[in-house]
This record gives sequence, C-alpha cells and structure tokens, in this order.
Amino acid sequence: MTELHFPWIESCLTVLLIGAVWVSRLSSADAARRWSMFFTGGALALMTGLYFDFRYLSVWQAHDSLDFLQQAFGAGFFAIDDFSAPLLPLTALLFLLTTIATLRTKIRRFSFALTLLSEAIVLATFICEEGWGIILLLALGTIPPYLELRNREKPTRVYVIHMAAFVAMMAIGYGVGEGEGRPALHSLFAVIPMLLAIFIRSGIAPFHCWMTDLFENASFGTALLFVTPLTGAYAAVRLVLPIAPDWVLHSIGLLSLITAVYAAGMALVQKEARRFFCYIFLSHSALVLVGMETATQLGLTGTLCVWLSVGLALSGFGLTLRALESRHGRLSLTSFRGIYEHTPALAICFLLTGLASVGFPGTFGFIGMEMLVDAAVHTYPLIGIAVVIAAALNGIAVVKAYFLLFTGTRHASPVSLRIGNRERFAVLTLATLILCGGLFPQYSVASRHAAARHLLSQRDSALTTVEPPTSAAPRLPKHE
Repeated sequence: MTELHFPWIESCLTVLLIGAVWVSRLSSADAARRWSMFFTGGALALMTGLYFDFRYLSVWQAHDSLDFLQQAFGAGFFAIDDFSAPLLPLTALLFLLTTIATLRTKIRRFSFALTLLSEAIVLATFICEEGWGIILLLALGTIPPYLELRNREKPTRVYVIHMAAFVAMMAIGYGVGEGEGRPALHSLFAVIPMLLAIFIRSGIAPFHCWMTDLFENASFGTALLFVTPLTGAYAAVRLVLPIAPDWVLHSIGLLSLITAVYAAGMALVQKEARRFFCYIFLSHSALVLVGMETATQLGLTGTLCVWLSVGLALSGFGLTLRALESRHGRLSLTSFRGIYEHTPALAICFLLTGLASVGFPGTFGFIGMEMLVDAAVHTYPLIGIAVVIAAALNGIAVVKAYFLLFTGTRHASPVSLRIGNRERFAVLTLATLILCGGLFPQYSVASRHAAARHLLSQRDSALTTVEPPTSAAPRLPKHE
C-alpha cells in the first residue's frame, strides 16, 4: 500500500471534533452557526483534497492507507478505495450546505455541535473496513439524533427500539459469523440477524416506521443528514455483499423492490410535506439496494451511480422543502398554496432536484437509473418492470407536490418570502452538480465502474475461500 501525501482524514476528524466541542460552549446561536460553517467548510476542503490526492497524486493499488490511523488501529482498519473515496467529499458537502442553509428561524432548534459530531462519525464510518469498527461507528451515529429528540422533548420510543434492534442484530450476526470462521459457509444464525439489521437501518418495509417518526419529531436538517449518507447501504456493501450467498441478495432485492414501489405509492397520497419527502427518500434508497441483487458489474455500477444521485438530488430536494418550511411552517399537501410568485427560485430548484432523483434525462441520476433498469431486466424482467413503475410513481408524486405547493391560487404575504443568499448558494450548488453530472457523466460512471469491479472481486475471493482439509497433519499452535 502507498500512502497519501497529507494526513487528510486525520486532520478532518480533528477539525470536526474540536469544532463540536467549541460550538457546544457558545451561547449565541448566530455565533454557533458561523463557527459551524467554518468547521464544516474546512472539512469539505480537506475531503476534497483527499479525493484529488487519492485520485491523481498517489500511485495506489487497491487501497491507500492512512498514516496515523493505521498506526493507532492497525493496517486494514481504516482505508480508502474507489468505492468510499467520492462518498467523503459528497458527505462533507451535504453537511456544509445544510449548515449554510439554516435560517435564523431554525438556528435555535438545530444543534450545530451535534451536527459536527455526526459528520465526524459518518466520515469515519466511510473509511472503516473492519467489521466491528463499522458496527461501533454505526451505533455511535444513532446517538446525536436521539439527543436532539430528547432536547426537543419529543417521543423517542420508536427510534430507540429500532436503532437498538439494528445494533443488536448487526453485532449478533457479525459475531456469529466470526465464530464460524468460514465466510463462504455462514449459517442462518449469522446471515439472518445481519439481514434484519440492514433492513431496519435502511428503512425497508415493514421496518420503516422509525424513519417517518424521525422526520415527524426531529428537526428537518438533522433527519436529512441522518438518512441521506445511506450508511445502512454502506454496511450492506462492506459486511453483507462480500460474503452473502445468492439467496440473501435475492431477499434484499425482493424486499427492497417491494419497498420502492410501496413507498412511491405512499408518497402519492401523503397530506404532509415531511412525510411525502420521507417516502420519496425511502423509495430511492430501496432502489440502491435493489441493484445489489443482480451482483453484476452493470447492475452494481448503476447502483453506485444512483447512490451518488440520491445523495445530491434528494439533499437538494430536502433543503428546498426545508427552506419553504422556514417561511410557512409545516407544509400541508391538501390544497393549492400558490407560492411560485414569491419564491420562483425555490420552485425551480424543487422541480429540478425532484425530477433528478427519479432519473430525468439530462440530470445526474439518468445514466445510473438506466444502467440499473437494464441490469435488472437482463437478470429478472419483472424486477426491471417494477423498478420502472417505482420511478414513474415517484415522478408523478414530485410533479403533484410541485403543483400543490407552487400553483393553483395566489398567496398573499405581508413580508418578503424570497430566497436568501445562503439558501440560494446551497440549492444552486447542488443543482449545478446535478446538471453537470448529467451532461458529462463519463467520469462518474467510470469511477463507479471501477468501484463495482473492486467490490465484486472481493465477493468472488470471499466466496471461493476454502478452509484447509481437516485430515491434514496437525498444525503447530500459533505464536503472536
């Protein structure tokens, strides 16, 4: 393994942890927001530098090691590869833009210190490849939303039960699998708990009620940042995909497909904007897991492209809804509101990011969705049809919500409701990335194809692992 030219990730985690401590000691909400923008901006700069160092400056083979973290935790615990490298700057960007787009009406409800802590945990998760480390970091990542729910005096029972079950199932399954020792021949006692854990964390039906509860009770920004990085899918790729037999992948694909269609249908009939967004997100995150079922280069490449598209498009979509909510309170979808004349920029961003999430031509998600559908049709034709149905229902739901929110009547307001500079910067940045990724998709597709080949090679090597025959001569005891 070669090494990076600068300790990017160590510096980033240090900046975020120091920032969390510093911001938590500030009494002024305005000062907390300004300092949070500074620390999250520094994290984005470091993660962007890491990506370019990894991509263009380091002569790497399979992974790039991290100096300090390798010495502290051992080789192979933290590493960067083609799969995780673009997730790091993307995650840092989402946290920065969410912080920037937080208006004065929201800053007292949104915990900036917990946001910085959450960002550090998510970034550490995306560079971790050791099973117990991933489980520990995923467990730590569930704490900040719980603390916010308690601080807001909101009910926590549903969230705690599901997250506790997720962590317990993941630990039990991985522990049993390690005890069995042969990754290609795991028993049901190892596979089923890990499968349930992935379903719970990813919100796969019928384990999705915690996500709607979180969007209902937590601040929009916290709920958005907890779900959009898709850490549940990351756990599936790192812990389940390399060792899962075909029937496990089929189970993931089937239940994810059912969830994608079900959530898309539910989005059509929602009467409240937060729940509408939650079901739109559930449908798209389930489609990310559907592509894993094919276990082919084309399907996995499409899945990884859709992953990036979901992160960009639905984050922009969520930030647009959050900006509208900052002006109008909780948004209802039961009648026409007609607010286009007051906020035309938000209307355009709403439609652009919403249609980009369903793979509209010319946007970042188009190529990924096409590859995903093509791979699904070649594997199982009915699955490909169901993916198209889910995408179509999501598109109809987005257009319906657009008409309800922005058209149909005239909205009178005594104060200006136009978009502010911070919000304009956030949503236009995401819109630019969505359009550029759609018009020039070659680079992102090539990067995701290389990541898909790497992940499938890991799966092939794991499933062909053969334990030495027991009839061989007795082995000498190992000496550490």
